[in-house]
Amino acid sequence: MIEAYEPYLSEILIDEATLQRRVRELGQQISRDYKGKDNMLCLCVLKGGVVFLIDLMRHITVPHEIDFMAISSYGAGVRESTGEVRILMDLGRSIHDMHVLVVEDIIDTGRTMDYLWRLLQERRPASLRICALLNKSSRLQIPIPVDYVGFDIPNKFVFGYGLDLDEKFRNLPFIGVLKPELTPE
Repeated sequence: MIEAYEPYLSEILIDEATLQRRVRELGQQISRDYKGKDNMLCLCVLKGGVVFLIDLMRHITVPHEIDFMAISSYGAGVRESTGEVRILMDLGRSIHDMHVLVVEDIIDTGRTMDYLWRLLQERRPASLRICALLNKSSRLQIPIPVDYVGFDIPNKFVFGYGLDLDEKFRNLPFIGVLKPELTPE
């Protein structure tokens, strides 16, 4: 039986075992860095970061809370950023004096994370760090202080492991690359 994603998949960029190994390493590093900080908050950027957050928090051994924000620079059904950043869902609590770790699926141009970084800084957390599963450093337009990076990847359209292809295939256990002929210009 042909899997539903196969017509879109050019290659598997990061397989499941490699993903899980790196997520475990990130969790261990974060646990060391946050040791003794009892007011830690993992702030997941929805929707793409949720799969990463769930696996990552299983490897973070220090006490922490979680919360969510939904931010978008993409229109409905659009595969390329519109450049306009919008908050679709804000935090349900104050982050004042908390040690906030933003958990993000991918850093692309940096525009969305720059917007979020400035917004969160205004809310006066005790500390603010970023953990991104994927980083496309070749596309970065705004320097972003990313503290934890899972993988630096080439400038390819990727999906799976939380990242969508037209809102589908977030459930794949690997990171795949979209076929070049289907990639937005």
